Amino acid sequence: MEENSLSEILQVRRDKLQKLKEKGLDPFKIEKFERNAFSKAIKDSFDEYEGNNVRMAGRIMAKRGMGKVSFVDIMDKDGRIQLFVKKDVLGEESFENFQTYDIGDIVGVSGEIFKTKKGEISVKVSEMSLLTKSLQVLPEKWHGLKDPDLRYRQRYVDLIVNPEVKEAFIVRSKVIKAIKEYLDERGYLEVDTPILNTIPGGAVAKPFVTHHNSLDIDMYMRIANELYLKRLIVGGFDRVYEMGRMFRNEGMSMKHNPEYTAIELYAAYEDYQYMMEITENIVAYCAEKVLGTSKINYQGTEIDLTPPWKRLSMTEAVKQYAGIDFTEMNFEEAVSAAKKLHIEVTEGMSKGHIINEAFEEYVEEHLVQPTFITHHPVEVSPLSKRNPDNPEITNRFEAFINTWELANAFSELNDPIDQRGRFEAQLKQRELGDDEAHMMDEDFLRALEVGMPPTGGLGIGIDRLLMLLTDSPSIRDVILFPTMKPIVKE
Repeated sequence: MEENSLSEILQVRRDKLQKLKEKGLDPFKIEKFERNAFSKAIKDSFDEYEGNNVRMAGRIMAKRGMGKVSFVDIMDKDGRIQLFVKKDVLGEESFENFQTYDIGDIVGVSGEIFKTKKGEISVKVSEMSLLTKSLQVLPEKWHGLKDPDLRYRQRYVDLIVNPEVKEAFIVRSKVIKAIKEYLDERGYLEVDTPILNTIPGGAVAKPFVTHHNSLDIDMYMRIANELYLKRLIVGGFDRVYEMGRMFRNEGMSMKHNPEYTAIELYAAYEDYQYMMEITENIVAYCAEKVLGTSKINYQGTEIDLTPPWKRLSMTEAVKQYAGIDFTEMNFEEAVSAAKKLHIEVTEGMSKGHIINEAFEEYVEEHLVQPTFITHHPVEVSPLSKRNPDNPEITNRFEAFINTWELANAFSELNDPIDQRGRFEAQLKQRELGDDEAHMMDEDFLRALEVGMPPTGGLGIGIDRLLMLLTDSPSIRDVILFPTMKPIVKE
């Protein structure tokens, strides 16, 4: 539709609104409309509703018929229902006003529930009020709103014209409730920690920077809530969790959004093995609770979420999929192996970094069924406790499903001297240009010096989990309002 033509249609709607206002029928002055029935309940329990009068409200999605009888489809929160609008039932004046109503307008109606001759459950309207005048034009019925970019930008329209989209967000709500239910029943306390931080910590990621005017300091949107939750473990809470938004100033893709939802939980006197059990059980519990099964189909691939999941150390995984065993190698031998794998070794890289690069390059693409990758190199695990039998690796795991990292967990490092050394190593990485490396956090080190008990910690990416459980191809399909680049009009 040409822009001039569209502008004319929009003006017609405004003219209709003005005429209603001149008649004293300004819909935007209406504050409330009492409802006592909804479309799904009426259709599911027609026998109970037949012949009864109801009060309903919804958005006009279609109008059919001419003359003295019209059929209108309205959509409420549950779905659609047909209105039977007859002039001699509604009244001449109200019927005349009804003729000015457009698709997209929101109406409130009163009427009797019945079935038409064609068997369509309908409302025979005796009263109708315009509650909101839509001044925009909804996408037409057959083509709808199909452009993904436009759907994400105008989610409010997407939800109207593609009502099936709502299901993913209903599942989202149920999954979040199920996770909290699982943890609450096991003695975890839900807490809130700061989103604005003076030091970005708890993950290797690039933060968003903002400025606090009164304090005249730069602050950072949190990249993780880990270090605050550990402070609570130090303070005497045995089991805590927090679910909320995290912010990472990184690239965007089908599985990355700059702000995303994650949950982190910490349990005193537990370890990474315990957290593996928690991870697989939470995921399976959510699938069973919301979908009724722990076996899902994601984009044509059957995935079995039933515990226990496969466990594989990082070096074992690299040996299996890249054909090289780094276990007994020194640094020089690891560099030679890296060349065979076409991995570039840059300044500051260690054997651990090489192993991690080999894993990312050769292993991740094979991890479709749920798999725990354990014992990461200490160089890429600055907050994880070393393995007592091999100080080069840590008691850490990442959970992978459909080749994606879904969760990250470890036996938490509670040695403040070791932790300071790890932070100092991270600072050297920053000096070499790694703007994702950790900063020094003296207050967190002070908390560790007070004393943190042996602790297991876990972080799960909620949006990626929801992609799997809703069979959604993009993270934007499970975030109501994903980050989008603004449209610049020339």
